[in-house]
Amino acid sequence: MPSHFLFIKVSYFIFIVQLKSLLADSERTKLIRKLSDANQYNRFLKRQLQTRDDALANFKGELAVLELEIQALVGLAEEVANSGVQARSRKINGKYIQSHLLFRLEAVHRKLKEQIKDAESLKFEEVTIFWIGMAESVQVMGSFDGWSQGEEMSPEYSGYYAKFSTTLKLRPGRYEIKFVVDGEWKLSPEFPIVGEGMTENNLLIVK
Repeated sequence: MPSHFLFIKVSYFIFIVQLKSLLADSERTKLIRKLSDANQYNRFLKRQLQTRDDALANFKGELAVLELEIQALVGLAEEVANSGVQARSRKINGKYIQSHLLFRLEAVHRKLKEQIKDAESLKFEEVTIFWIGMAESVQVMGSFDGWSQGEEMSPEYSGYYAKFSTTLKLRPGRYEIKFVVDGEWKLSPEFPIVGEGMTENNLLIVK
C-alpha cells in the first residue's frame, strides 16, 4: 500500500477518534448543563414547598387554638346541661336548648379534630435518597410523581465509587421507586424490594 494512502487512513482514524471524543465531551457538557438546570429548578420547588409548609404550620396553629376554645365551650355547655332544665325552656328538634347546644358543640369539636388530622397528613417530609456505585448518571423514578419525570441525583466521588443523592419532599406514605443508572433500570440493596419479576421495585416508606 502506498505510503500516502496509509497516511490518509491513519489521519482519518485519528480524526474519527478526535471527533468521537469531542462528541462525548459535548454530550457530557449537555448532561452537566441539564443536571444543573434540574437542580436549580429543584431548589426553586423546595422554596415554594417551604412557603406552603409555613402557611400550613400557621393554619395548624390556628386550628389548635380553635380546638382549645371549642373544648372550653363544650365544658361550659356540659355544666349548663347538667344544672337542670329551667321552666319554659324551649326545645330544638326535641331537645332542650341546653342539651342541643352541647350536642352541636360536640359535633363541631369532632369535625375540628378530623380537620387537624387531615392537616397533619398534608405535611411534607424531607427524604434523602442515595445510590452508591460507579456511574455517569443516576435518576430515581417512582410512584411519588406517577413514574413520570423522576429526579436527577447529584454525585459525590470518593475513591473507587460514587455516592449519588437527592432530597425529595413527600407526604407520609408508601412509595415504590427504582433507579435509572446510565440508562438501565436497577434496584438498590439499600431499600426493601417488593413485587416480582418485571414489577420488582424498591419500597420507600415516609413516616
